[in-house]
Amino acid sequence: MDNRRYCRKCLMQDMGGQEQFFADLKAYIEAIAPEDRTPEASYAERLQRCRECDYLEQGMCRACGCYVELRAARRTQHCSYNHW
Repeated sequence: MDNRRYCRKCLMQDMGGQEQFFADLKAYIEAIAPEDRTPEASYAERLQRCRECDYLEQGMCRACGCYVELRAARRTQHCSYNHW
């Protein structure tokens, strides 16, 4: 039986043991064209709001099912609950 505990309020970048998945996610985000990417300060603010949200669980939004780091990285995306 797996007795590891997971941080429900963590983003993917905050969780250990997921190195390859996070590396792939990060590479995908970095490949977003600069004109389509959320400015860094806004991206950080979006992620902070996600960290404070009750719907965040293991890097995913339980409300819409997205990986919040990916959704927040695209300028045109928005939070389903208007948190950003």
